[in-house]
Amino acid sequence: MGRVFLTIIIPLLLPTVLYVGWQALLPGRSIQLRSTWLWLLGAGLALVSLTLVLVGTDFGAPSTGLYVPPHVTDKGVVPGHIEPAAPR
Repeated sequence: MGRVFLTIIIPLLLPTVLYVGWQALLPGRSIQLRSTWLWLLGAGLALVSLTLVLVGTDFGAPSTGLYVPPHVTDKGVVPGHIEPAAPR
C-alpha cells in the first residue's frame, strides 16, 4: 500500500493540492476549480507516468546473471542478490 501511495496517489493529487494551496494564499479570492480540472488531471497523469517510468528504470544493476533469493545459512540471513553470469 505504501508503494502505491508514493508512486500513484501522491503524484496524481499533488498538482491539485498545490493549486488549491496557491489559491488559498491569494487574498480576497475564492478557489475556482471548475475551469482547471482538466489541466490538473493532465498534470497529475503526467506526474504519475513520469514516476512509474523512473521507478521502473534500472539504474545500473546487472541485467544478466542468476538471481539468488534471500536464504538462511549458519552465519545468518543472506540477502537476495544477482550473481554475474559466467563468461562465455
